[in-house]
Amino acid sequence: MRPRVAKPPPAPGATTRAAAARVVDAVLHHGRSLRTELGPALSTLDDPRDRALAEAIVFAVLRDPARFGGALDAWMQRPLPRRDARLRALMLCGFAQLDPLGLAPHAAVAATVDAARVLGYSAQTGLVNAMLRRALREPIPAAITAGHWPPWLRRRLEADWPGEVDAILQASAQPPPLWLRVNRQRGTRDAYADRLRAQSLEPHADALADALRLDTAVAVSMLPGFADGDVSVQDASAQAVADALAPQPGARVLDACAAPGGKSAHLLERDPALRLTALDIDPARLAQVTATLRRLGLPAARTLAADATDLAAWWDGTPFDAVLLDAPCSATGIVRRQPDVVLHRRESDLVTLRALQAHLLDRLWTTLAAGGTFVYATCSILHEENSGQIDAFLARTPDARVDDLGATFGRTSGPGRQTLPGERHRDGFFYARLRKV
Repeated sequence: MRPRVAKPPPAPGATTRAAAARVVDAVLHHGRSLRTELGPALSTLDDPRDRALAEAIVFAVLRDPARFGGALDAWMQRPLPRRDARLRALMLCGFAQLDPLGLAPHAAVAATVDAARVLGYSAQTGLVNAMLRRALREPIPAAITAGHWPPWLRRRLEADWPGEVDAILQASAQPPPLWLRVNRQRGTRDAYADRLRAQSLEPHADALADALRLDTAVAVSMLPGFADGDVSVQDASAQAVADALAPQPGARVLDACAAPGGKSAHLLERDPALRLTALDIDPARLAQVTATLRRLGLPAARTLAADATDLAAWWDGTPFDAVLLDAPCSATGIVRRQPDVVLHRRESDLVTLRALQAHLLDRLWTTLAAGGTFVYATCSILHEENSGQIDAFLARTPDARVDDLGATFGRTSGPGRQTLPGERHRDGFFYARLRKV
């Protein structure tokens, strides 16, 4: 009897490529959420460098899947059967490693071919090798196509932002910088910038008081004091919400869609004496708010898991001095962070979202005290969710008045302010500040 020959271990990085391919397959071919799929996949990789690489591969594919898919379709003699969707995802991951990620070709090809074995495609390793080597000989076009934005959404962009659509698509296809929010309860921004420089990281200060920008993202494990609560990761556009709300010291504040807690935390970093209620409909995501505040060493907020529109389920009848509604939206301003948004969003979703936004505005307005401040914010760039939504609210709400935020919050957009993706290195965001008379 012949002795059994042990299979050689996978090439270094093969499991990383396999993890990336599983996520791309789930998102691209099965309509699943990137946020839901990515975390569990990364948790299977022990080395933070492997987790960072897998995440980079996934994002590189999903930011421009039409480019990689088009090349594969042109080069394949016949399409892969549907049952081999994960193999297709792996080859797209292979293309992304070569361009735009620019990994060493030999290592990228070898690890991706071996990842085919990890995924159960041993018989197709020759195909994977041939496709990646062709990509080395005949590089796929370098121009970003942004062709995965659905036509209905492009039409809306053209109507809302004529002359700016190409810039929006280009910015949305680029990797974002890493924005940091320094916890002012634990140190100054300047002091933290010095700590970053000591780690050979070069931060850029921003007009926002707590914000620093790293042009190249790094793992949070490389950020000094992250585990101790000295700093958080939060885009500058989201950080600006605290400046928009600007509650009075010790005010009674509602963060109506609070999870995962970045904005609640920022408000408490500014003023630990705030009487803050963090409300969210999802109990699991609400738990992240508590965890975030604990990491940052901040006072515990009052957390409530409830539907914000069902006032009887959560509100005690005492008015709030300030209300923040970071409303559910199309997320069209953060496609560079959530590229699956344009893959999964449907035109009919906007009808549902607009109705929900209007309902939240009407119900939460009743919880605001006379003279109080209400901030409506979205990470959308569509007028119908932003300026149009607030125009309609003002028309039906006689005790609401606009309080203009000023040019630091972006360009004028009806009764609010709008930042488009990539402007001042920020995410796309809309803000409107209202006062109750």
